[in-house]
Amino acid sequence: MSTTFLTTSFRQTQKLGEKMAKDILKEKTRIRAKVLGLVGDLGGGKTTFLQGFAKGLETDERILSPTFVIMKRYEIQDTRYKIQNFYHLDCYRIASSKELLGLDFKKIIADPKNIVAVEWADRVKKIMPKNTIWINFQFINAKTRQIVIQ
Repeated sequence: MSTTFLTTSFRQTQKLGEKMAKDILKEKTRIRAKVLGLVGDLGGGKTTFLQGFAKGLETDERILSPTFVIMKRYEIQDTRYKIQNFYHLDCYRIASSKELLGLDFKKIIADPKNIVAVEWADRVKKIMPKNTIWINFQFINAKTRQIVIQ
């Protein structure tokens, strides 16, 4: 099942991410990390969405795309939640899935205290877990984005 959203500003895209994060925090228990796979063209809204997502996780840190460092970890400070870490990965410069595996990706996605968001996840699709929430970003026009969550 998939749900489609249209956003017409960066703020609407951030708000959608924020709402999704708040919904995830309300979930009771999980066996593994919650993993988001973000797919779409350059400038399509992936990082903007994750800025809102991080706000929904109550992270005070500024979220920028980790294109050159590949992965960033943000601590979740609020002890009301079972989530302790938000990992933001960017696979734009990844040549193969092996590079991600070298960063302990399997260990990170196995820990139920983590939320993991992977930009350009289609580049490492074969190592993404089966329960990945896929989020596809498409340009409709200069201001409008179609965001499909499945």
